[in-house]
Amino acid sequence: MVERLYLRELVTFKEVELEFEKGLIVLTGPSGAGKSVLISAILSSFGYTTQGAAALCELNITKPLKLQSDAYAFEDELSIKTLKKEKLRYFIEGQKISKKSLAEMFSPYVKYLSVRDKGGFESDELIAMLDAVLSQKESAFKKLLKEYQKRYVTYIEKSNQLKKIIEDEKKSLEKMEFLRYEIEKINRIAPKVEEEEALLKVKQQLSRIDKIKDALQSAANIFQYESAVEEVYRLLDKDVSVFSEMMNQLRSDFEDTQLLTDELAEVNVEEVLDRLAELTSLKNRYGSIEEALVYKEAKSRELQTYEHREQDKSMLESFLQIEQSELNILASKISQARQKEAKRFQKSVERYLETLKLPKLSFVFTSQSLSFHGVDSVDLLLGNSKTSTLSGGEFNRLRLALMVVSIANEEKREGVLILDEIDANVSGDESIAIAEMIAKLSSVYQIFAISHQPHLSAKADQHIVVMKEGERSDVKVLDSKERINEIARIIAGENPNAQALEFAKKLRA
Repeated sequence: MVERLYLRELVTFKEVELEFEKGLIVLTGPSGAGKSVLISAILSSFGYTTQGAAALCELNITKPLKLQSDAYAFEDELSIKTLKKEKLRYFIEGQKISKKSLAEMFSPYVKYLSVRDKGGFESDELIAMLDAVLSQKESAFKKLLKEYQKRYVTYIEKSNQLKKIIEDEKKSLEKMEFLRYEIEKINRIAPKVEEEEALLKVKQQLSRIDKIKDALQSAANIFQYESAVEEVYRLLDKDVSVFSEMMNQLRSDFEDTQLLTDELAEVNVEEVLDRLAELTSLKNRYGSIEEALVYKEAKSRELQTYEHREQDKSMLESFLQIEQSELNILASKISQARQKEAKRFQKSVERYLETLKLPKLSFVFTSQSLSFHGVDSVDLLLGNSKTSTLSGGEFNRLRLALMVVSIANEEKREGVLILDEIDANVSGDESIAIAEMIAKLSSVYQIFAISHQPHLSAKADQHIVVMKEGERSDVKVLDSKERINEIARIIAGENPNAQALEFAKKLRA
């Protein structure tokens, strides 16, 4: 709740300091005295608007129980300050804060209803209202809604993953085709490390095969003289073993050479040359045979990732198909519970609408595609009229009635509700009904209300009058006697008669 307001230099106000009570706080006074200006200062302090910002405005508030922030350290009581010098600056607990951050921080706790405001009956807002009531009353519904929304978030994440895969699919297919071509080319050649060196050696031997054969044929005559040479060694009594070993080695080498020539004779020269050409093409493309093999392994792994994407796509499509079906089942159960609660809600609000001279209310459900809130789109009809066609007064009377029904299912909280002439231009009966509803709401909210009607003023827990003398405005918290006089003024004008004073006393009784 707001405990204190202090401001300086706000339009016609020089300086104002007010301490507020819990419950319903009503601001009255002549038209043009500055009531809306004062309310604008409070709204500006919560980041709602920059209009009505004072040179200095400070609010002291009780910290809402659930208010938390990683950027600011909060005590049980908070100070919000605005300074206007060339531009408007905001501070909370002495630390600077942006208007946007301030508004986001307090939007769950500070509500503003104006006859010019026709928001709050959008489908998401109506669904949130029904869900809040159901979740408070039925733990099974709360669990069902939580399960649906958790699974829906996962469903959307998976849908986005599939969308990304499909978007990349064309590029992926082109890339996969190229990778397969590159890998197949290397696999077809199937190169081996050091294979080229061996083939070059064979090529060199093939180029000298004829010379090798001629040399072998000529050198073979040496064996004709082997026995004669051995005889010479024996006659000279010399060791012939060294010569014999050399001749044996020579004979073995000649045999190996003969075998080589026989093998080379069977080699297909064209095949060797073609193979060398293939290996050369790989070397030209990748730098070396080793690098070509490394490249193939890397691209094989890359291809696998693309192929896994295909598998992922198939798995995602299957998951989404099944999950969509199950989400539709959950959403249908949620919708049934909402529609059932909507009928109860319609019945609960009926008597309030009657006192407000408003026709019956009906919730209109239509189905839509899956969303975070299910498959429901919800609208309201007041009689045969959509809420978008209602006047500002009708709109806000309806909103009050819905809020009164809703608070029976809400937890006690210290929220702030600001009402700007919510009871303007209504009849006596409507004014009474509005005052009673706002009084009920004050059990949940601290309410600031501008009013020109006696009934709401009489219900106030704190009555503040805004006055203007010349070019200066001022405020005063009224005591019991002063309240009677102010209510009588509202009834009968600046010079109320005895009947007005008596009626004012009855309203306050």
